[in-house]
Amino acid sequence: MTATPSLLNRILVGILGLKLLAVGILLVLLATVPPVATWWHAWSGSAWRSVKQSFDSTRFPGRPESWLWIVMAFALVVLIGLMVAWIAQQGKGRSNLLVAEYDPGTVAGDVRISGGVAEQALKHALAERPDLAGATVATYDVQGSPALKIRLQPRQGVAPHLLAAEVSALVDALDQVVGKQTPVLIHIGAGARTRFSRAERVR
Repeated sequence: MTATPSLLNRILVGILGLKLLAVGILLVLLATVPPVATWWHAWSGSAWRSVKQSFDSTRFPGRPESWLWIVMAFALVVLIGLMVAWIAQQGKGRSNLLVAEYDPGTVAGDVRISGGVAEQALKHALAERPDLAGATVATYDVQGSPALKIRLQPRQGVAPHLLAAEVSALVDALDQVVGKQTPVLIHIGAGARTRFSRAERVR
């Protein structure tokens, strides 16, 4: 329901994890296997000489500085821009507005109901249920319309379909109070206390 790039996040985390794993394995091998340490000293020395030669051969005429520093600075700026854009995409889709309509009644005007009203009401109703180990409620903006996402962690032995039906009844009561039917995604499960079982229901 969010615009967060979950697939991209998983790919980046996977790449970072593989790099950290490779660095860790290399450090262990350098500390425990002498031939690997010998190879590393030879390779790193050769790599450093190649880098130094590249900088020496790309100096500005009459100056000791290399134009490769400008390329590196530009690449760093691009990388920072990409990181800022990636961070800006995290958590998109959340909304704090549940209802926004014009009321042409005796006193005409706009009626706005915060998403926090529904969130707090449902959280309070769900917190008193002994068959739940946890519950969270959040409001999202889905294609310009508000929607609710209810994530539930039932205790062992609780029937998911019965729990979904009872939570749907709570949402129906909320719709009557608010005066508008709101799309709802009910997500059940995904926890160690629920043996990793999961079920979803969209109303």
